[in-house]
Amino acid sequence: MQSSRKFKLLAATAAVMTGFAFGPAHAADTEVVKLGFAAPLTGPQSHYGEDMENGLTLALEEANKQGIKLDGKTAQFELVKRDDQADPRTAVQVAQQIVDEGVQGILGHFNSGTTIPASSVYHDAGLPQIAMATSPEYTAQGYNTTFRMMTSDTQQGAADGEYIVKDLGAKTVALIDDRTAYGQGLADQVAKAVEAAGGKVIAREYTTDKANDFTSILTNLKAKKPAAIFFGGLDAQSGPMRRQMMTLGLTAPLVSGEMTRSDTFLKLAGDAANGTFASLAGVPLKNMAKGEKFEADYKARFKKDPGVYAPYAYDGAWNMITAMKEAGSAKPAAYLPKLAGLKRSGATSDHISYDKKGDLKEISVTIYEVKNGKWEMVKTMVSQAK
Repeated sequence: MQSSRKFKLLAATAAVMTGFAFGPAHAADTEVVKLGFAAPLTGPQSHYGEDMENGLTLALEEANKQGIKLDGKTAQFELVKRDDQADPRTAVQVAQQIVDEGVQGILGHFNSGTTIPASSVYHDAGLPQIAMATSPEYTAQGYNTTFRMMTSDTQQGAADGEYIVKDLGAKTVALIDDRTAYGQGLADQVAKAVEAAGGKVIAREYTTDKANDFTSILTNLKAKKPAAIFFGGLDAQSGPMRRQMMTLGLTAPLVSGEMTRSDTFLKLAGDAANGTFASLAGVPLKNMAKGEKFEADYKARFKKDPGVYAPYAYDGAWNMITAMKEAGSAKPAAYLPKLAGLKRSGATSDHISYDKKGDLKEISVTIYEVKNGKWEMVKTMVSQAK
């Protein structure tokens, strides 16, 4: 009995010694690579932020299982996340907080209105940034650190305007935007494309990303009898806007951007949602290069369907990680040239690469329509950036 206790004591001591012997050595072989992420994680836009975060999380968890070697050590990727509340002033504050955490790159922000002011903080710190933002202004600032996850509004707005005039046959168009960088920027591009396609913009109205009563605006537009109405803004506004259009007897089709193509819009608009059109950068999930695998992996991890932005966030994270792998380093100055020259096949496309501004070279935009309460694909337009 005494001999048994002595053996257990020796075994326990050996285990502790082993822990000390291998623990620090294991830690010494591992490098924690922090990647900053900021998006609206609370408030009415939090569903966008959650969708984006889940896509990033899926990518980082996959990368950690691969045992990727960077700077001679096994990389363990960690997400340093902050809630920017979709507010430009808050975004600049959290951007500095993220920089102070010692991150090696930025995956965010989500909104154009937060991404643009925050991008100067990251550029000054020498940090590559891959954002979901779609405003042309983001990559037009001359920074060598700005890259996108999705097609820009210049490209999407051109597709929307052409579709309204040529496919819907709407020659007179009214525009409404929410005065955010995203909403105003997209509406500006649609206006140019409508005129270029032979249509005419007969009215331009403005609201905010906090409004929910559009009766006055819609009453003014009804008197001008537009053949179509385009709204640049969020589903929190387009949902009730569509419902109020039907209440006022305004039967012109409502066309909007990707932030309207959501389940939230369907819930907010109710039965009035039918007949609404929305554009979305990229192709439908089932038609993406590896969309079916991404969808299966996402459902297994999060027990629900992916939203619109998750696959683009997933590819954005892998774009940065792949650039680090090619450089053999997580140091921003080392992998930034690899990111600029990246060519890879991802979940969303087999041809992911950036032009000199950081915009995606492959342009694909899909138009959807609500039929019987569900979004259905109407048309996909694919081209290359000029």
